[in-house]
Amino acid sequence: QARHAGPPDGGWGWMIVAGCFLVTICTRAVTRCISIFFVEFQAYFGQDYARTAWIHSIVDCATMLCAPLGSLISNHVSCQVGIMLGGLLASTGLILSSFATSLEHLYLSLGVLTGLGFALCYSPAIAMVGKYFNKRKALAYGIAMSGSGIGTFILAPVVQLLIEQFSWRGALLILGGFVLNLCVCGALMRPISLKEDCKTAPELLEQNYVTETEKQDLKRTSICSHLIKLWPHECLCYCSWKEYDFLLMPGFMVLAVSILFMAYGCSPLFVYLVPYALSVGVSHHQAAFLMSILGVIDIIGNITFGWLTDRRCLKKHRYFCYLFAVGMDGLSCLFLPVLQSFPLLVPFSFTFGYFDGAYVTLIPVVTADAVGTPLLSSALGVVYFLHAIPYLVSPPVAGWLVDTTGSYTASFLLCGFSMIFSSALLCFARLAKKIKRTHLPSLTGNTTLKQHIWTNGAIAYSVTAELDQRDVEFLAVDSNSFSNR
Repeated sequence: QARHAGPPDGGWGWMIVAGCFLVTICTRAVTRCISIFFVEFQAYFGQDYARTAWIHSIVDCATMLCAPLGSLISNHVSCQVGIMLGGLLASTGLILSSFATSLEHLYLSLGVLTGLGFALCYSPAIAMVGKYFNKRKALAYGIAMSGSGIGTFILAPVVQLLIEQFSWRGALLILGGFVLNLCVCGALMRPISLKEDCKTAPELLEQNYVTETEKQDLKRTSICSHLIKLWPHECLCYCSWKEYDFLLMPGFMVLAVSILFMAYGCSPLFVYLVPYALSVGVSHHQAAFLMSILGVIDIIGNITFGWLTDRRCLKKHRYFCYLFAVGMDGLSCLFLPVLQSFPLLVPFSFTFGYFDGAYVTLIPVVTADAVGTPLLSSALGVVYFLHAIPYLVSPPVAGWLVDTTGSYTASFLLCGFSMIFSSALLCFARLAKKIKRTHLPSLTGNTTLKQHIWTNGAIAYSVTAELDQRDVEFLAVDSNSFSNR
């Protein structure tokens, strides 16, 4: 197991990036390409838009709903074991789907089983990148997350060709073998142990690479490490909860609500872009090519936004870069109903693909800025968990609107306004925070709340959220005196 004084920002970290890149190809790109099977499933089983759309919804929902399970296995067993197990489950689901005789069969095999496998791989791989990088974190995430775009670019025409040559059953069987590469990705995820894990709080807080949010987390974890040594049984549950106390942070709560609307808006487009293109007279190959364009531009958005937001001039404004990208995606969705030819749909694929890659890259970065790197794995599990319900309901709702109105207009407008609202919510929250700091400096100035700890028998109690060096020393002295008694 590698041991470093701080995030190495290189070395084996680039292999972690390569592994995460392959994971995003085998998970998110394959999920996007399931939309190419949409017309085939609809024709073979003779079902309407809404029922057929449940397949894609369940895959996405299971992937995000079980993301905390992936984080749990990664934290308490091994990231390598979790990803390898996920690869086996996902491959098994795709192979079983090739023998499907009904939509319900596909709901279970392609939806639940494959989605569960993807969940065990996706969030742990992304969290590993955050552990190996600090200064070049956004760039590393940009390269790693670009696997979704490049995978879509390559797989979209390949899947269409496989369907034509081997039918949808043969195509799913081949994809099942391809997804087994997740086991190789898992083998690359070498765990890292930072020397800061063994340091005391005062020593660690002097490091330059530790942000203010991380310092608060480290102060809390230092308390837990002391208390568990003294009262292991009584304090274990308390300290386990501390891993998830970011759920009560106002900044994270606003981010969580905005993600619900963002996830609702982005999911239906990947399901209905190909069927919509076919409905306005675009050929099958051109419709698949639109997905390829979206994928390759997604790569450019991943890498360029990652590189730009690592620059000194934009590093402090990653939050606004994220909400700008989400808002632009929503705006482009509003114009989609009037684009009814292949030459007009190509610019849409460019625009939506670029900003989709941009905000996907910044989701882990913004999350890390909100909760701190030590809690990133748990926070990402929650963030991707929040995607689950919107991913589950939005494609069927969009399909119901198409079946009811006979047009895609209402579906795309709802998606666009949902993403714009997500962006506006974040913008208003940040403006409100700035106004509060301006008019209430006494609440955000130099005054610091101290954390007081006292004991009652074998139970430790604490209030507020901050601890300084004198408090750590007091706790150590107090614990020694208590043990001597």
